[in-house]
Amino acid sequence: MAETGLRATQYTILSLLASRGPTTMATLADLLSMDRATMGHNLRPLERDGLITIRVGRKDRREREVALSSAGKSTEAISKPLWLKAQARFEHELGKDEALAMRALMARIAALELSD
Repeated sequence: MAETGLRATQYTILSLLASRGPTTMATLADLLSMDRATMGHNLRPLERDGLITIRVGRKDRREREVALSSAGKSTEAISKPLWLKAQARFEHELGKDEALAMRALMARIAALELSD
């Protein structure tokens, strides 16, 4: 992925937007188990680099809607085979069953409600 210039989190955001279409910052934050401030921090470089657009929500003006730009669509399409190759290498090195178990465990951890 290094050749794309994207971090894994950035690619994940682009990939979610490519598959879901325009999405609110709050929804993206929930999908990635991030708070909204962290999501905003992750979106800034993508917006700066012209890969996404952020605008006032169409349904609720308090929301911010995030969408892929044409450059973002292109970058996501170029990056996808590299991401899939990295995932395949991970599964090869760890083993398919172990990789699946680790992903399941991470999903369970992300779903935990850890508030005080």
